Amino acid sequence: MSNFYLCLLLLGICGFAYNHHVPDHHGEDADHHHHPTEAPDYLSYQKISRSNANFAFKFFHQIVSEAGDENVFFSPLSLSTAFAFLSLGAKSTTLSQILSGLGFNETEISEQEVHDGFRHLLQMLNRPRAELELNIGNALFTHDQVELVEKFVKDAKHCYQAEVFPANFKNSSEVEKQINSYIENKTHIKDAIKGLRPDSVMVLVNHVFLKAYWQNPFNYAATREADFFVDKKTTVKVPMMNKDAYFKTYRDADLSCEVVELPYKGGASALFILPDQGKLKHVEQALGKDLLFKWLNSLHGGRIELFLPRFSISGSYDVKNTLQNMGITDVFEDWANLSGVTRKPYLKVSQAIHKAYLNVHENGTEAAAATLQEWGPQSQPPIVIFNRPFIILITLKNYVLFLGVVQDPTKN
Repeated sequence: MSNFYLCLLLLGICGFAYNHHVPDHHGEDADHHHHPTEAPDYLSYQKISRSNANFAFKFFHQIVSEAGDENVFFSPLSLSTAFAFLSLGAKSTTLSQILSGLGFNETEISEQEVHDGFRHLLQMLNRPRAELELNIGNALFTHDQVELVEKFVKDAKHCYQAEVFPANFKNSSEVEKQINSYIENKTHIKDAIKGLRPDSVMVLVNHVFLKAYWQNPFNYAATREADFFVDKKTTVKVPMMNKDAYFKTYRDADLSCEVVELPYKGGASALFILPDQGKLKHVEQALGKDLLFKWLNSLHGGRIELFLPRFSISGSYDVKNTLQNMGITDVFEDWANLSGVTRKPYLKVSQAIHKAYLNVHENGTEAAAATLQEWGPQSQPPIVIFNRPFIILITLKNYVLFLGVVQDPTKN
């Protein structure tokens, strides 16, 4: 029998010095209807947070090993949400591989608790906020002749806020236009998908879009052209932002790196990690959940003069091979069991395309006013210059929302 293909399009997009923020848990959504066997949403949310952090760094190590000296940028949240969503319709070994690959131990957390946790997380993320723009969601575009399992559709809407759209997959260009229109409406990004397989019958889209602004913006007038040392043989010119202010920092002597936290309005933060010369791979290999928590708990405030490039980077990956190397294999094979998605047999994932984009800049007109309140003539503070490859993490509570390595900020 011929196979029918499902394409996963996973988008993580940070706009204008982006960062997402998940708010505090006060005043949770009014929807507290649980099945008798379900754990409370908040407890499920707590349970999945550590697993999601483990998945983020496991995927990071895999993708960095494949990237060589190229920039890396991706959204662990987009990847884990999309595959958790897909697992609603998976069964047997296909299901257990997805859950295990996402970092969930089935002896410690039930499948239902996984979905409850994501439901609670999405409710928090998608709350309207005045100080940042954040949108995360899921959509399933299906061939108009494909019959979806009713329970899958119901659970997809309940747990993952998923929208389901019929699409004419006999006309690939029409489907691409429909999907791209949906994505542009949600994220302002154009032409996200190109070259859809003609034998596809479904496309699952997960999008994460965040636009946030620095709590203390940089001054545009202070930005100057400077050297960035990509490696011993390559130097590029970058617009280098500059700010003399109080930042939370930490010097990790064991790993020979500087950690600087830049907070965003709304309570989110970005961590910039600057390894000493020649120590990038060493820090990359050590990066993990425990190290992240160590850094977050060790940060302390102090005055520094910070130099940080204004840059944009992006990542575009077919993550099929990466996830297969992490143990998620059957969902991509002819014997995939996605019988909980559609009654049509022989459905498998043909492509899992992940795209992420980050733009970091001074953050607008507030900068000039902010700088007037900073420093007069004083002693020279310590200087931290991000003029060589560095790592960036965008975090919210225990969640790594975006993660990347900037090898060359002039390549986007």
